[in-house]
Amino acid sequence: MQGGVGMNFDFSQDQKLLQKSAQAFLKDHAGPAKVRQVIDTHADWDSSLWSRLVEQGWQGTTIPEKFGGSGFGYLELVLLAEELGACLAPVPFSSSVYFVTEAILRYGSEAQQRKYLPKLASGESIGTFAWAEGAGVPGLTERLNTRFDGKSVSGTKLPVLDGKVANLALVVASEGDALSLVIVDLKAEGVEISRLESMDLTRSQATIKLSSAPGERLGPSGEGRRMLDSLLDRAAVLLAFEQLGGASRAHKMSLEYAKERYAFGRQIGSFQAVKHKVVDMLVSVDLARSNCFYAAWALQNDSDLPVAAAASRIAATEAFEFCSKENIQVHGGIGFTWEADAHLYFKRSKLLALSFGSADLWRDRLMEKLDQKYSA
Repeated sequence: MQGGVGMNFDFSQDQKLLQKSAQAFLKDHAGPAKVRQVIDTHADWDSSLWSRLVEQGWQGTTIPEKFGGSGFGYLELVLLAEELGACLAPVPFSSSVYFVTEAILRYGSEAQQRKYLPKLASGESIGTFAWAEGAGVPGLTERLNTRFDGKSVSGTKLPVLDGKVANLALVVASEGDALSLVIVDLKAEGVEISRLESMDLTRSQATIKLSSAPGERLGPSGEGRRMLDSLLDRAAVLLAFEQLGGASRAHKMSLEYAKERYAFGRQIGSFQAVKHKVVDMLVSVDLARSNCFYAAWALQNDSDLPVAAAASRIAATEAFEFCSKENIQVHGGIGFTWEADAHLYFKRSKLLALSFGSADLWRDRLMEKLDQKYSA
């Protein structure tokens, strides 16, 4: 994927081969039956799939080899994210890789990287991102109730995606009049974790209560807002690719069903109303894909990232919500039943749409970043 004059935003043959390999792997180990098994057993995650991802080296995709990672780049990671989103993988990959690993890679000291990255790459450590403190999404400038005094953290975070399965948290806390990103060992004293009920039963949510829990700041004091702003942009691109994968799979489900389902002696796909639904879904997926491809280039090259990240997150959120809803409609009377898989995609679309900022928040960020870009 190259930029500049005559830009080519397509992926290389090796990267496409990696994506096809990932598709085949997840088809065998993360199909609908595996996803439903997590729901039926009331499990917090699929630990066996997580172990298989470790064997593939996915958790260490962007971690340098000297820290036990694979040493690849973000273009490889976004393709893996897309496939994980397409199969609704019930693992804490986004929480651990997009947020905790990324934060330590970019802002951790050499000692912190040596301490945490090898365990994150091996899957021994599982990270989660603890930012919210109840309903709504906190801003980047406001003071949080969770406090960091330089050594320990106190406060309550909820909802925390994958909080029940993680053993390491990246906590956003107030330190004086500024924000800080703090690493907290969730197995340490002063940490209490309880499960929250969630619409998407394939990704667990939790409440994390911290009572003078030992904490370790990333970066210098007073730099938390800047680091959080950048981290959100980078994670937004990866989350957008997960949403793109889910939207694309929902569209394909609708198309396949429209071809095989007959009514009044005809394929339902031959009816104009169904045709329009399926085509509108394709348009939304293609729009999201174009935004995501540009955002992947921006992430890899660290160029125009704030604008590209917001645009991809908005387009992918809208595409996944639209396609998952229309997928239920195309499936008709069975679409909303528990036995059909359509509702699984609808629920995941709602979870991702509200995680780490809604589409409205990202629209505001897009306008802000565009204003900054063109008024500079």
